[in-house]
Amino acid sequence: MNRPRLGDALCADPAGTVGFFLCRAGQHLRAAAIEGPRAEARLLLGQAMGVAPDALLRDIRAAVPPEAAARFTDLLKRRLDGEPMAHLLGHRGFWTLDLAVSPATLIPRPDSETLIEAALDAFPDRQASLRVLDLGTGTGALLLAVLAEYPRGFGIGVDLVPEAAALARANAARNRLADRAAFLAGDWAAAIRGRFDLVLSNPPYIESGAIPALMPEVARFEPASALDGGPDGLDAYRRLAAVLPELLMPSGWAILELGAGQEDAVAALAHAAGLEPGPARADLGGIARALALQAPP
Repeated sequence: MNRPRLGDALCADPAGTVGFFLCRAGQHLRAAAIEGPRAEARLLLGQAMGVAPDALLRDIRAAVPPEAAARFTDLLKRRLDGEPMAHLLGHRGFWTLDLAVSPATLIPRPDSETLIEAALDAFPDRQASLRVLDLGTGTGALLLAVLAEYPRGFGIGVDLVPEAAALARANAARNRLADRAAFLAGDWAAAIRGRFDLVLSNPPYIESGAIPALMPEVARFEPASALDGGPDGLDAYRRLAAVLPELLMPSGWAILELGAGQEDAVAALAHAAGLEPGPARADLGGIARALALQAPP
């Protein structure tokens, strides 16, 4: 005898219960072609009720308080309109960190963790007293993830958007790294003096004409200034190639995030500036995502 699926069982629950709300939300999310509709429904209802999503399944016939139901309805409408789940929840996991997010910054993505792996390869001594710079820091994800791995390291994150720098500062405190991280609002390297062992950057690298074709939750809800890399997607890399030689210590490393198919062009820009590119590190999707560049001795 076939057992009913969990989704079918939830749809049989009385109106106003956890099961009822999860069932209806799952149906709406599935109709909107949103991946993982049941998991997303649990995340949204858990956020509305202030409980862990998995805890909801312990008593699916529990009543949802009216105020929580109203919050849930609002969250569901926003999600169906394409607003990113991370914005609705207010945070996102990255590497070993939990980071607050906002519309002022890009949402950290697993692809960017490839840069942290590349940094660990470049500096195998976890006790190294690294000086780290993160250009276009956003949430502070790259800098804070590296500092979490190097307890004697210190870093500076710079972002053109003051709200982003403030968010990164709050994330440093949130992850108990505030004593080893400083964040500035400024025009990248124009705000910086000195040299660093490691420079990180996830610059804007989407071709301007391709932005409208991105997923709606990216094109509509994430800042264009963090996406738009100019007509060929390489504007930010040209700026980085011009300043990196003055920012790196002898034999220091810069690690840059790449868009798909950009490895050769960015490596050529870096080589022309006197930096030595290594092979790019691929992300889990097989895309060359992190390019490590070494300064001369």
